[in-house]
Amino acid sequence: MHRRLSLVLVALAAFLATLGPMMRWYDYPRVVEVPASQYQAVVLQAKDATLIDYGTLTGVPHQTVTIVQTLKGDTAAAAAEKKRTGRDVVVWDGLSYVLGTDGKMISSIPEVYVFDAHSQEPVHCCGESVDGDPVTRTGIEYKFPFDTQPRDYQYYDPQTRTSAPIHYQGTRDYRGMTVYYFEQTIPWTQVVFPKTMPAGITGLTPATITALGYQRWYTTTREFWVDPVTGAPVNGEEQHHEELRFAKGSGRAPVTVFQGDVKIRSDYLDATFGQVRSQRQLVLALSTYIPWGAPLLGAVMLGLAFLFEVRGRKRPARNGGPDSVGDGDEDGGARQVPPPERAPAAPLLGQPFGPLGFDQVDQSEAR
Repeated sequence: MHRRLSLVLVALAAFLATLGPMMRWYDYPRVVEVPASQYQAVVLQAKDATLIDYGTLTGVPHQTVTIVQTLKGDTAAAAAEKKRTGRDVVVWDGLSYVLGTDGKMISSIPEVYVFDAHSQEPVHCCGESVDGDPVTRTGIEYKFPFDTQPRDYQYYDPQTRTSAPIHYQGTRDYRGMTVYYFEQTIPWTQVVFPKTMPAGITGLTPATITALGYQRWYTTTREFWVDPVTGAPVNGEEQHHEELRFAKGSGRAPVTVFQGDVKIRSDYLDATFGQVRSQRQLVLALSTYIPWGAPLLGAVMLGLAFLFEVRGRKRPARNGGPDSVGDGDEDGGARQVPPPERAPAAPLLGQPFGPLGFDQVDQSEAR
């Protein structure tokens, strides 16, 4: 019984020793992915900000400027790309629009962002674009890779249509979770006007503003607090500044389009943190808990198998089992110890000798 149990434990130990590395290096990179059907929305606000009034082309103070960002997975486009290339991709239809204190829309910019579901590397297909213009992204956007590393990444800026380093600045404690803090500054850069302008202003188009000699310039500093396990930001802020400028040498002062410190609204912060914390445990199970726990459990089972094997070998000799050698007196002399030439040449497998050898027993009987 002990022999059979020890063999079962050895088999389980071998299975667990194989399961751990296989889970980490084979299953984890293939199983952990961003769902193609994911939908998320976040509301950001800038308090005491400045927003342009396109009717007068002046910057006006606003108590609250609201920015709504939505990302909706296009499952049909992702499935078509999967069928074409065999690659798991996510196609996000994004939309970012700005509202003033009165709730009127100032601008609206759509995006199509395509990336590898596992690595978050950009994929160039499926109508990849910003505000209807085709683009070829490099770097990440919105989300960092699973198992985010403490290093700089290339991060895509949809306003300038370029990528720039987002710098790792160390760890932070965020609500009891250790996160990585990243920061990126986009210097003043001339950018295009949004194609969707506020309604209700006759003749207001990007072309008419450009015809007046205005240029749109933009700078921002963005900050992210990122859970390194899932790569999901748990918080983000942006010091955003846009201006209308005239050509150099005109002598005309710039007009503020938007200036404010943009932060995620508190209720969305709470919801985001709760979602990331739950997903974090699932990812950790595949990346850490099982890969490390399975081999450790296998080592325990191997130790138990060895213990059972040792006990199984000792028990027959200690208990005087059926294969042990008698002393000639157990049956009152009715059975004699067999002569040396009839003794077995070696003990049975798993049945060790007692303290005396067979020769010693025969010699004592002869005397």
